[in-house]
Amino acid sequence: MEALKQGADTLFILLGAVMVLAMHAGFAFLELGTVRRKNQVNALVKILVDFSVSTVAYFLLGYGVAYGTSFFVGAEQLAVRNGYELVRFFFLLTFAAAIPAIISGGIAERAKFWPQLIATAVIVGLIYPLFEGVAWNQHLGVQSWIKHMTGEEFHDFAGSVVVHALGGWIALPAVILLGARSNRYRKDGAISAHPPSSIPFLALGAWVLTVGWFGFNVMSAQTLDKISGLVAVNSLMAMVGGTLAALIVGRNDPGFVHNGPLAGLVAVCAGSDLMHPLGALVVGAVAGSIFVYMFTLTQNKWKIDDVLGVWPLHGLCGTWGGLAAGIFGSKALGGLGGISPSAQIIGTVLGVAWALFGGFLIYGLLKATMGLRLSQEEEYDGADLSVHKISASPEREANW
Repeated sequence: MEALKQGADTLFILLGAVMVLAMHAGFAFLELGTVRRKNQVNALVKILVDFSVSTVAYFLLGYGVAYGTSFFVGAEQLAVRNGYELVRFFFLLTFAAAIPAIISGGIAERAKFWPQLIATAVIVGLIYPLFEGVAWNQHLGVQSWIKHMTGEEFHDFAGSVVVHALGGWIALPAVILLGARSNRYRKDGAISAHPPSSIPFLALGAWVLTVGWFGFNVMSAQTLDKISGLVAVNSLMAMVGGTLAALIVGRNDPGFVHNGPLAGLVAVCAGSDLMHPLGALVVGAVAGSIFVYMFTLTQNKWKIDDVLGVWPLHGLCGTWGGLAAGIFGSKALGGLGGISPSAQIIGTVLGVAWALFGGFLIYGLLKATMGLRLSQEEEYDGADLSVHKISASPEREANW
């Protein structure tokens, strides 16, 4: 029976890893559909290569930093318990690799290729695992301290703060240090519109992310005996809440509508195992509204050229998710309880502060040493031709 359980757990978490791996195709097509046509190839290449660099960095360093496990042993030892620890690495790697995939959308269309890969290696190898270990593996005694102060530990079941807020708040310094795309904000105060290149591809990316998210959330149980239908239904309710709110607040804009479910899913991650489905619906609706309002504010008023709106979508909605778990996870609002609003505030603030520190440090150093931005001519030509020497639709080659 024990061998059967080990095999079932390994298969369970492997299916979760595959579902979250598929989400990276969603990141790619969401970015591809949002950027201008001359940057579509770059969007696809970045996500795939970022994932590959993330895998090496997390295998060699990051997973050990977070969980104290080293893979520098014989294959016989690695295969113990049906290789569960290896598959768990695969599953958690897909979470870690989401950080550079999130950042990629914010810095799209004007960032250099190789400096971003260096940033990816440092973020996934060190910055992210340090907080991951604190939140999910009791590192540095932070959780014990939070529990001593508030009566409960900081709770983040599937990564509203650990993954999404961290990614979004690391992206903010990168976007600010890069500056806006050329001619985005003119000297006379006018704002040049850069509409999405393909709503169908944007929608495809959103759908792939949405479907894969049920692996992201439900499989965060990590073993079959801990699986919860509550997590699945809460994820569903938050998804539709975010969609409907984005539809209404965004006045039927298709870009907002297709980011709405993502906003809801980002926010519900932390408390999806605790909330009542009606609470999850509210959490998702608030997140969808936050995204639309803050995306509009950052782009049009503050003139922060965050191309895919990753700071509002992941940074702010992830922050809301960390706080919302402490509200809607309480028994007073139909949740399971065992959670403290004060603990959620402390843990969320720590995550945001660490992300900002890491973002400014890494991208500040890269800007000072290698530079972050394509030249004006390269940006005008587009990253596809400047970096990869081919466009998404090479008409010239077709005529040969």
